[in-house]
Parts: sequence; structure tokens; C-alpha cells
Amino acid sequence: MNKINKLFSQRDDRKLLSLYFCAGCPTLDGTGEVILAMQDKGIDMVEVGMPFSDPLADGPVIQTAATTALKNGMTLDILLSQLHNINDKVKIPLVIMSYLNPIMHYGLEHFFQRCVECGVSGTIIPDLPFDDYIADVKPLADKYDVRVIMMITPETSEERIRLIDQHTDGFIYMVSSASITGAQQQFNETKQAYFQKINSMNLKTPRMIGFGISNRQTLQSAQDNAAGAIIGSKFVTLLSEHKNPSDALDALYEALEH
Repeated sequence: MNKINKLFSQRDDRKLLSLYFCAGCPTLDGTGEVILAMQDKGIDMVEVGMPFSDPLADGPVIQTAATTALKNGMTLDILLSQLHNINDKVKIPLVIMSYLNPIMHYGLEHFFQRCVECGVSGTIIPDLPFDDYIADVKPLADKYDVRVIMMITPETSEERIRLIDQHTDGFIYMVSSASITGAQQQFNETKQAYFQKINSMNLKTPRMIGFGISNRQTLQSAQDNAAGAIIGSKFVTLLSEHKNPSDALDALYEALEH
């Protein structure tokens, strides 16, 4: 069974916590160390960001991390090789977040084939059009049993949300707002109404809420309205500050208590 499906099928009522970091930042060779530290500290799933020069959905924290990673020499081939080197040690699901350009340049089927070889269970491609996903990407992803995770936002129509729920597997990435990534102190009434609207749709696919989660209030709100939360910018900031992933994770857990 795909590790993502296994995670959600075995969680019962436990709320999940997934973290994002940008591969190649702060150091080119630190990818494996960061992932294994997350696993040791109880993180349920890891979203490994492939840096890109024009990350449309990312805020300044992740853009800066991507710039550092690219300067350090990170490429998709290097990232997959790093993941392959730790494959036998990783028990939790790994999801590669990459914009479409690096994947197409690498070769679509080659990418999914390498995902299987490297222990990658899923991928998030923010700029992948849904029609192209259905026509070209989904057949290959299904062939290699890799989940393609689609995003929804407050601006996504109910019809599109229903299509995503029908044609994807694993989980739906529920973006907390229509803006770029970045830590927030609280989710306002508009976001709460959006969460409640999606709850009322009774979707079959579990959801994880991301963008803006940085403290106890935003974490609790996300976990109350989905299977769990995804934290990105807050952890990327702490990793840049502390350098050591274990110390950064300790600081994150402390921040989530306040």
C-alpha cells in the first residue's frame, strides 16, 4: 500500500503533522539529515521542496530558501539521489513539491519511475493544470503508484473541488488562503467560513490544511477542520536560524505551544 494511504487509513482520530522544507537549504547535502530528524521527532509526513527560480505560490521565506538552494547547486536529479541514499531508513511518507518545469525537463515518466526507486509516495505540482493532470500525468502516476496531490483554495469552485475529490487519491492540500505562503498569527472569520464550507461538502478524500500555520491557534484551527496540518514557512525560518534540524524542530514544537 502507498505510504500516504497507509498513514491516513491507520491514523484513527489522531491529527497529523506534515512539514515542508526546501531541499538544498541551508546546505546542499543536508536533505537526508533533515528528513531523518523529522522522522525521529514524530513528524508524520514530509514535503520536500524542489527549488525553482519562479515559485509563484511561495512567499518570501520559501523564495529565499529556494534561491539559496539553487545557488548551492540543488537539482531534481541530485535530490532524487539524496532520497535514494536514505530510502532504507525512511518509514514515513515523502512528498516532492515541485513546479512543473523541472519535472518536464527531467522527463515525466522518468520522474515517476525514480520516485518509486527513491521511496517517494507522492508529488505536489502547484502549476499543473487539472486537464493536463487527467490526460497526461495521472496515467503515469497510477502506473507507478505515486499520488499526485492537488491543491484547493478559497477561490476554487465547488465543481472543481468535486472533480479533484473524484480523480485524486492520498489527500487534498487545502490552502488556507488565496495568498502566497507565509506564517500567520490567526485564521480570521473568512478563513473559518471557508473551512466550514469544505467540511460541509463531505469529501471522500482526507484533507490537510497548509499555508500560514505557525502557532497553537492556527495549528488548532487547521487540525479541527482537517485530518491535519502542513507547516512550511515557519519551519524553513527556524531551520535557517538554527542550522541543526533537531534544534529547529525543538523550536518549532515550542512555538506551536504558544
